[in-house]
Amino acid sequence: MKIVPETGSHFDLADEHAQALMRDLLSRPLFAHLATACPAGPRESPVWFLWEDEHLWIIGNYRTDTFPKRIESDGRCAIGIVDFDRATGMVQHAGFRGRAHLEPHDEEKVKRLLARYLGPEPSQWDARFQEILGDADYVLVRFEPETVVVRDQSYTVKQDASPFEHLKPN
Repeated sequence: MKIVPETGSHFDLADEHAQALMRDLLSRPLFAHLATACPAGPRESPVWFLWEDEHLWIIGNYRTDTFPKRIESDGRCAIGIVDFDRATGMVQHAGFRGRAHLEPHDEEKVKRLLARYLGPEPSQWDARFQEILGDADYVLVRFEPETVVVRDQSYTVKQDASPFEHLKPN
């Protein structure tokens, strides 16, 4: 995967910093936004992910979700991962472009992915997530990133003003 080093943005990062921030973002249990194409236009799906073996892994139900079929028909897609905290001014993001492929259900990989968000012990998960572990309709999307743009657009929050001041009614 190639990190796009210079886009002309004020927020471009040196390669070393971009690599470190990308690894850090991928280690956090954040939402990713999967963008796919279909004849009616682009589609976006918020998803949980697992970064493993230099791929992003996503769970999708082949029977009830629409994105697995779109990927099956055209694997070109993009994934955005953002971490934002308005109170502290943290804004970090990675935008990936690449190709995705469907893989059959793999209970152990699904368990590792869900554990990032739900905790390490499946017996403590909501029953709906426990059921996914043995459901072969839940396939894996293996996303192979080709390029990534990594940004840290964090800013300093003025301590004397609430970041939500403008939201208060007059």
